[in-house]
This record gives sequence, C-alpha cells and structure tokens, in this order.
Amino acid sequence: MDVLSDILDLLQLRGSLYFRTAFSPPWSVAVPPLGRAARFHLAVQGRCLVRVGEDDTVQLNPGDLILIPGGAGHVLSDGSDAKPAALEEVLQRSGFSGEGTLVFGGEARADADTKLICGHFTFAEGVDHPLLRALPPYLLVTAELRAKAPWLDELLRLIARQMFAETPGMTASVIRLSEALFIEVIRSCADQDEALGKVLAAVGDRRIGHALGLMHRRLDQDWTLEGIAREVGMSRSRFAEQFQDLMNCAPMGYLADLRLQQAKTLLAGTSEPIQTIAQRVGYQSPAAFSRAFTNRYGHSPKASRQAAG
Repeated sequence: MDVLSDILDLLQLRGSLYFRTAFSPPWSVAVPPLGRAARFHLAVQGRCLVRVGEDDTVQLNPGDLILIPGGAGHVLSDGSDAKPAALEEVLQRSGFSGEGTLVFGGEARADADTKLICGHFTFAEGVDHPLLRALPPYLLVTAELRAKAPWLDELLRLIARQMFAETPGMTASVIRLSEALFIEVIRSCADQDEALGKVLAAVGDRRIGHALGLMHRRLDQDWTLEGIAREVGMSRSRFAEQFQDLMNCAPMGYLADLRLQQAKTLLAGTSEPIQTIAQRVGYQSPAAFSRAFTNRYGHSPKASRQAAG
C-alpha cells in the first residue's frame, strides 16, 4: 500500500479553481483566507511579491511557485505603494467571469508586466491529519529546486502550457495535473520545514511506514500498541517514541483519529448501515462507535450522514 496516497485520499484532496492573471503596475491584491484549502501562485512572467502574515514577504520570479497550504490570507503585489484591493473588488472591477485572463492594474492590459497562474485545492470538511498540521505557512519552489526535481519541473511546464493553450478539456487536465503537483511540491520541499520532513520520513521509514500501512489497511483489526510494535519488529517503548517523534502524535491516537475520519467518509459516501461501518473501522459495538464519533465531531453518525445528504 502507498501510505501517502492513502493519506491524500483520506484528506480528499481536490483541485477546484484555476485562472490566469495579467497585472500592470501599480497593483496589489489582498487574497482572503479560505478554510480547508491550499492556494498556489505560479509566476509565468515578471515578478510578484507575496506577503504571508504581517512580515514574511517572498519574491516570485518567472518559473517560481508558492504554495500556501493553510488557506491563509495573503497579499500579492508589484512592490509599489498601491493599497491592496480586496480580491472580490478586483473581480468586480475587472469584469472577470472565471474564464480567460483576469486583467487588473494601472493600465489593465492583457500584455501586462506580470502574469501568474493561480489556483487552489480543497480538503474534506472536518479532516485532520499530522501531514496537514505539519505543513508550514508556505512552501516555495524556485528555479534551483525545479532543476533538482525533474518531475515537479515537468508538471509545472505542462500546467502552464495547458492554461495558455485553452484547448477543449483544459480545465479537467489542469485539475488532475495540479493534484499531482501538490504531492510533488510537498515531497520536493520537505527540507524547508522540520515537521513536514519528519512526517514524510515516517511514511518512507521501513518500520514506522509499515506500521502506518498496517493501520490504514487493517482498520478493523483489534490493534494494541504492543501488537503493532511486534508486527514491525520493535519494542513497545521504542516504537511509541519514534512514532511520536516523527508524526507528532501517539500511535493509538493516530489510529483512533484514522478510524473516525474513515467512518465519516463512509457515512457520506456509502449507504452501508452504521453498524457495518462501525465494524469496518474497528469498533466492537455501534454504541461505542457512536460515543467516540459524537465526542470527536460533536454530532452522531446518523446526523453526519443526514448532513452529507
């Protein structure tokens, strides 16, 4: 089993919105926060300054990409003193309908100085995982990094070509390419953040990765800490210590969250009886499952299914 793929399936990573921009100086755009999302901006032409938070400003040169995993608000600008215009205002003033190019700035011309490709990914509502918690405020892909990561470089080139070609099926193609892009960015940028690097190291570790695979693959098994440690050839204490260090959570806590999040997905996506779902995710009785689910999400499994429609 590919544990990273399974984690991303659990998070329900989806590409959902993509567009091109053409900005002429002076310009500045305030992008609002967006929950359960990760935004990215790829510089195609010119330069762009990205301010994440109050003080952290990053310059994008042609070919550079910034990924903002937590959906935090941020400001894009040309570095001038222009007052940031709210994104909603920019969309209204430019008349952008969601198709073609978003044209904005001093002269508002399509052959503007700065051209970007922008987009975002979404995650399932209520989802949580050590991978998401480990992601830093932003990840930066530079020309130097692209030269070391040929898969990532090729994906960025393909996305740029598709966005500017405007051929039939372009949107569907870019969405699928960008979902792969998210994976390649976090793998290629693992050394930019210690917590992210540890989670990815855990996934690839011979023993901790094996333990994660066992949990994901055999949720219905009555696991104990000793049982998992034995399966991966470690002592109970050593396994718990190393898992905690890499994943920043206890093994049995991870398993409990995994069970409930998988149950939430099954409740929304299948018509299986709640009792069957409880058994599939490792609960011995529907009552115990209902109590754990309600404590975690604040509502019962039945209410969760009804809310999902």
